[in-house]
Amino acid sequence: LRQAIERQEFVLHYQPRVELSSDRIVGFEALVRWNHPDLGLVYPDEFISVAEETGLIAPLGEWVAREACAQLVRWRSQGFAIESMAVNVSARQFRQRMPIELVRGALEESGLEAQHLEIEITESAVMQDTRQALETLEELRQIGVRVAIDDFGTGYSSLSYLRGLAIDAVKIDKSFVDGIENNVDDEVLTSTIVLMAHSLGLAVVAEGVESERQLTFLRGENCDEIQGYWLAKPMDPELCRSFI
Repeated sequence: LRQAIERQEFVLHYQPRVELSSDRIVGFEALVRWNHPDLGLVYPDEFISVAEETGLIAPLGEWVAREACAQLVRWRSQGFAIESMAVNVSARQFRQRMPIELVRGALEESGLEAQHLEIEITESAVMQDTRQALETLEELRQIGVRVAIDDFGTGYSSLSYLRGLAIDAVKIDKSFVDGIENNVDDEVLTSTIVLMAHSLGLAVVAEGVESERQLTFLRGENCDEIQGYWLAKPMDPELCRSFI
């Protein structure tokens, strides 16, 4: 991993997010890949935990944020009306308050306006230390970036904790979206999450959408945005340009 960072072997792929009310691409999520010289593309579930354990998540996370912001600036300068770029922050980054300097540095270096950057933080990361989480989220809000709770519904989701967080959106976990196909309970849970989030003024993004049945259901429940293989797999920047 150290050598990979030094040799600049990491690349970003981008998965589009579509606004259901207009059926247009409004944003992308940046997803890191390790372009290993022998193994080819290595996906984050195979190296992120090691990066966290060794502390290499710091330089890797900084590079991801800088590159993702710079890419959105490039697209917007080319006339593409992409409103947001989502970047994931790991649990360890969040606990160590890395997002603050990471965000400031990426915005300053790229020239991207803060409202176009969205930071995604998992539900479990937020709940590990709620006092620190509240402070970090409030600082991110003051900077002006958007914040979304990722994997929502898998951990501590409740009105009591959501209403106290400085966040803008929740992302429904893929496990619930998968269940829409054949599980009434997952349909009910998904509907409840949408209603609950909207009642608090939060946007809702469903991830992992892979079928027309899921898309139709989410549209009927007034979900705000979707992403998943039904639309497109994560793509390199050039393929993204032709897609949008």
